[in-house]
Amino acid sequence: MTPHPIQDAVLWVDRLSVIYPGGVTALSDTSVAFRRGEFTVLLGLSGAGKSTLLRSLNRLVTPTGGSVTSELGELGSGSALRQHRRRTAMIFQHHQLIERQSALANVLTGRLAFHSTLRSLFPLPRADQEIALSCLARVGLADKALSRVDKLSGGQQQRVGIARALAQQPAIILADEPVASLDPATSVRVLGLLRDICKEDGITAIVSLHQLEYARRFADRVVGLADSQIVFDAAPSELTDAQLERIYAGRSTTQPANAPAEPPVMLEPSLEMS
Repeated sequence: MTPHPIQDAVLWVDRLSVIYPGGVTALSDTSVAFRRGEFTVLLGLSGAGKSTLLRSLNRLVTPTGGSVTSELGELGSGSALRQHRRRTAMIFQHHQLIERQSALANVLTGRLAFHSTLRSLFPLPRADQEIALSCLARVGLADKALSRVDKLSGGQQQRVGIARALAQQPAIILADEPVASLDPATSVRVLGLLRDICKEDGITAIVSLHQLEYARRFADRVVGLADSQIVFDAAPSELTDAQLERIYAGRSTTQPANAPAEPPVMLEPSLEMS
């Protein structure tokens, strides 16, 4: 198992590389570790490698070289990866919700990992429903529990996504461009809510963003990426103009970058209330 290079690390990456079909290098010889309870922002433009790095931390992307290791062991396959995924929740840019289902039914999908495949085909226990309702209350949506998510606003849908992640009772949350489709005021509310909950629960959060102003406002630590490599790793207060020039390659730090679309996430089991 690769030794972690910083104290209190819960997840660490050693010389990770990802090369996509066609020879496109998305991540090159990258090493970084993430501390327990820290709110880390992966900052960079679209194509810089931040989403690839984030997804590699849960093996949604298979590395070409190098390793990803958690407290459970190296994440290749087998029990360490299964346990890591159970304790690691994801929040997506495009919510990945079941639109024709209620907010409560969507949040209940965060409980599926606690049940066998066969058990998850049937209504989940009352205890799981109570956890899901509690998570909706924490994001201010208790009154929307039975509302279909396609009737909710974009900000409300992303809060359902946060509630679903919380229902998993995670040690780690990975959020890939969670506010890219939201207006600035809603983005601030969503990121503030996510940060506050992670701090209250001691959850390690790793969030990819392209907006500098949000990184400065919410991050404990910024990991800046450019050209498939880490070019900055420190507190946001330590970002200099020269470092921002490197991260943003001469583009305006307020210019939005179009993040690549997420692949669909299929959630098949029945989630009807018992």
